[in-house]
Formats: sequence, structure tokens, C-alpha cells
Amino acid sequence: MKKVYLIDDDDIFVFLTKKTMLKVSENVEVEVFSDGLQAITHLKEIQDKKELLPDIIFLDLNMPVMDGWEFLAEYQEIYSSFVKKNELYIVSSSISPHEMERSKNISEVCEFIIKPLVKEKFLEILENL
Repeated sequence: MKKVYLIDDDDIFVFLTKKTMLKVSENVEVEVFSDGLQAITHLKEIQDKKELLPDIIFLDLNMPVMDGWEFLAEYQEIYSSFVKKNELYIVSSSISPHEMERSKNISEVCEFIIKPLVKEKFLEILENL
């Protein structure tokens, strides 16, 4: 079973993405966080519990409370203490070259994906785990 965290405040995107993921693989468990603060707080609580940590994180950039960039800043601080490593993908509707370039300078980010997350891309990510 692969554990996926979906950090995004867009209910329609979350609904469609969860549906896509579950269609691609029955061995996926999706946990949703509507802002970065909820997600980072949860990760800090479970960072030493291998069975609870996600295999994949999909992160939106534009969210209330704590946006994706703020999440990434805190994530970078705790990532090395995780007992299980994961892959983090930015999934954003932004097509800003600046944001894409900025994400390349963060070693914990595997890739910048422009929404939507299509099933072929998700399948590719799962196969590469």
C-alpha cells in the first residue's frame, strides 16, 4: 500500500485527483490536507513513525494559512529526520517560469507538475518508487 499526501485547498482538484489515483491503483491510500500548516504539523508528529509517513506528497503552492513555499521551508528543516524518505511533487496551476525555476533549487522537490495530475503521470510516479 502506497501512502499519498495531497496538500491542496481546491476541492474539485482534490476530488478528481483522488478519483484518478484510485483508478490507477487500488494500492493507494490518499490523505488530504487543505493547507500547508495542517500537513507540516502532522508530518512533525509522525516523522519517527515509518509506517505513517507518506511515500509521495503532492503539494499545491497557492493555499490559505500556509502556502506551498512556506510549507517547503519547514519541510526542508525536518526532512532529514524522517525515518522513511518520500518523494515530493509540486502540483500547481501556475505556469510561472519563476516558480518552476525556484522549485528546481529545492533538492527535496522531485518535479513541478502543472495541473491537472493525469493518470499517466501518476502511474509513472508510482512505477518509479
